[in-house]
Amino acid sequence: MNASPSLNDVPVDTQTPALRLVGIRKSFGGVVAIKQFDLEVMPGEIVALVGDNGAGKSTLIKIISGLYQPTEGEIWLNGTPANFRDASDARAQGVEVVYQDLALVADQPVYMNLFLGRELTTGPLRILDRKKMAQQTQELVETLDVRIPSARATLSDLSGGQRQGIAICRATHWASGLVLLDEPTAALGVAETAKVEETIAKLRARGAAVLIVSHNMEQVFRLADRVAVLRRGTQVGVKRIADTTHNELVAMITGLQS
Repeated sequence: MNASPSLNDVPVDTQTPALRLVGIRKSFGGVVAIKQFDLEVMPGEIVALVGDNGAGKSTLIKIISGLYQPTEGEIWLNGTPANFRDASDARAQGVEVVYQDLALVADQPVYMNLFLGRELTTGPLRILDRKKMAQQTQELVETLDVRIPSARATLSDLSGGQRQGIAICRATHWASGLVLLDEPTAALGVAETAKVEETIAKLRARGAAVLIVSHNMEQVFRLADRVAVLRRGTQVGVKRIADTTHNELVAMITGLQS
């Protein structure tokens, strides 16, 4: 199989943005969902994307992940212009997304979920190489400290937090530097959220560029290095977490401050 190189294989260039968005605009007929958006996400950096419902966050994630094509603007990955035909094209170029619904198969073992659609095979008959997939999965979950009974455990036997951890592991394994997280802890309790946040922080330590959509301001301040604010499709600003406050971000989101 031909797969994009993973974070394990690609040397990290810390000087070149893993993701660069220039003048992104998206309209659906006469409705403008994104007016103009510019952002850089560096390797080893977590950037949060915040805004009220309908601000355009999900639309932007879908553009970066190839589900939508921008009406105007440019997407650059690791210093190279990127034009995605569809989501599979974006994945082939190393963009991985973790959505709230996870897109996992409950009755399959963990290792099969990690390699879903990109299974490893062996021999002239291309028999599934279950041993190798399980081994690689076990190594990755141990590296990211996702605590599960085994890579061979059935997904339905795991907790919500463990499943989310597996989804993040899968994105990490296949990404070549950029991981998108769309409300990754929205359905989790406090303890499981803390564990998933630890896993996300480990992505940064591994050199990944992470763009995370979150409504949870406390989470944004715990995880992010910078935060980009959208309001009604308009980019209000980008702030370093160290240079802003909870109240300032809320004011930017609600329109009390621009």
